[in-house]
Amino acid sequence: MIPYSSLCDDFYVNMNLATEMELPANRETVLHFFERIQKNYPSMRNFYSRDRGDFVLEEDKDQGAYRWCTIEPRRVCSGLVNPESVGLALEQHRLVLDLAPYMLSVSTLDCEALDLLFGFDFTYRGNHNQVVAEALGIGPAMDRMLEIPGATVINYEPSVTVALDDECRIQCRLSVETRTSAYQVRTGEFSEDQLSVYVTARQYGSLPPDRTFSETLERLSQICHEMIDNHVIENILQPLARTISIK
Repeated sequence: MIPYSSLCDDFYVNMNLATEMELPANRETVLHFFERIQKNYPSMRNFYSRDRGDFVLEEDKDQGAYRWCTIEPRRVCSGLVNPESVGLALEQHRLVLDLAPYMLSVSTLDCEALDLLFGFDFTYRGNHNQVVAEALGIGPAMDRMLEIPGATVINYEPSVTVALDDECRIQCRLSVETRTSAYQVRTGEFSEDQLSVYVTARQYGSLPPDRTFSETLERLSQICHEMIDNHVIENILQPLARTISIK
């Protein structure tokens, strides 16, 4: 299997657990939760809070690869940027999900959605939208728009979401996010930004009584792997990398 990190400039695996009810935000609970995370990952020693009530624990970012975890009013999030393997990221996410019911009073009944996101970033100085259009095409129904004399693509972020069960509770989304503005295209002054490809598997709603968060995470991981290996590498990531390399 192709290492995902070799397909782009930056690769990351994020987990988000959104809850129906607000999470506890008192000092003792938050610190105790993060201390337990830090026990497994001692280099996660940067702790701070944001104005909107989020609490963050993370590693130093200057090494290029780093872990992070947040508690928000109605979300618990975990991420690993540029992991040596996907398994290391999933191990971290499982720890967070295993601790949340006992330390943050999160119930499987309280689950609004559980997301697992695989992100692929390409660093490129130029018109991201034009690159995406050239690499992936825009479909026969709209291809002729690219033939308009003098036309420049200034917004093209293809995405598709598919349901994988009859109730539409399990979904997978493939999306491309560009970061080029019309102002940059007009002036020709482009910054070196990230063009991102996201593969997200999501479980909506409360989990079945016999299903844990960790078991659900494993299912979402299988969905992401199948999507990336069978559809995204050859059709999305490799064409983008080739097009960027010749620009």
